[in-house]
Amino acid sequence: MSSTIRVLHVFGALNRGGAETMIMNIYRNINRDKIQFDFMMHCSGNCDYTDEIRSLGGKIYSIPRFTGENYVHYKEAWNNFFEGHPEYKMIHGHVRSTAEIYLKIAKKHKLITIAHSHSTSNGAGFLAIIKNMMQYPVRYRADYLFACSEEAGKWMYGKKAVQNSNFKMIRNAIDISKYSYNQELRKTKRTDLNVSDKFVIGHVGRFQSPKNHMFLLDLFKEIHCKNSNIVLLLVGDGELRPQIEKKIADLGLENCVILTGVRSDVPELMQAMDVFAFPSLYEGLGIVAIEAQAAGLPCVVSDAVPQEAFITDLIQSVPLADSAQIWADEILKYRGGYERQDTSEQIKAAGYDIGNSAKELENFYLGVSNGTDSVLRHV
Repeated sequence: MSSTIRVLHVFGALNRGGAETMIMNIYRNINRDKIQFDFMMHCSGNCDYTDEIRSLGGKIYSIPRFTGENYVHYKEAWNNFFEGHPEYKMIHGHVRSTAEIYLKIAKKHKLITIAHSHSTSNGAGFLAIIKNMMQYPVRYRADYLFACSEEAGKWMYGKKAVQNSNFKMIRNAIDISKYSYNQELRKTKRTDLNVSDKFVIGHVGRFQSPKNHMFLLDLFKEIHCKNSNIVLLLVGDGELRPQIEKKIADLGLENCVILTGVRSDVPELMQAMDVFAFPSLYEGLGIVAIEAQAAGLPCVVSDAVPQEAFITDLIQSVPLADSAQIWADEILKYRGGYERQDTSEQIKAAGYDIGNSAKELENFYLGVSNGTDSVLRHV
């Protein structure tokens, strides 16, 4: 019988989002002879990370997406899964809104339960209110409460909960060596993108409302009116792509905005950038801002980005309430050029080295599985 501990991670999908990328970074670096990751998705079909997960020995399962109307069916699906898979002793949930449902069922099947907060908001509107209500009991349900930042922990579990022994801040660590500045790689990538003689403003993120692409395009319009030899590089994709493409056309920016789609070479693309713009409406951490700093990029980010992301002197925040003109002026301060820095030691000292982070989580999984951690809740 294998002694490898299999941990079931719960996601909506397995695409290149912040939470998914964080877990994949851990997965690539953890000792898979001791700990193996498997995944439950709330969708079917292939995702960005499907093939890699399978190549690393992981299993992928699907469960129906929760709609409210299928509450009974959703519960039955989880019950049936655990009954058919007694090999799982631990579940690590990244889907917040239904965590109270699946963690409760997991506990009935004697699994160790982990909830993980990667955000500081569910957005606005009626759906956000429902999500907030559904996730509230999780702070009392899960054995362990994880978060990517203290702010994300307080938002999800409350201020008191983050003081408890079962709360753990799990840093969204990166492979720092992949981002270290490389002048030759920069030249090659800029040639590939046909931006060798351009000032490149970069952004990495899903095309979803929290990333605030519409405002980013407004401020880029301000910038482009001042200097036409500047391009905006948007790395990512998502549900708002049609609206983003329309706004680009409406603003007359078709020839100076590059849409790369989802890419696996983000570290290399960051080499090609000159400044990183990140006007998010909210972030659990903002891992791409840390990646940008690791690449030696100056970063102009919103005041919604948590302080844990402010690791070097390359990053500055601008209030979301400020105008596109003010944002444009701050970004253009870097137009005169600067010397790219090697920030690897600073990133590592702040606790964002993937090797150390993977070992820390590996030791945690081993400890709770072996019963050496005594804070398990039996609710």
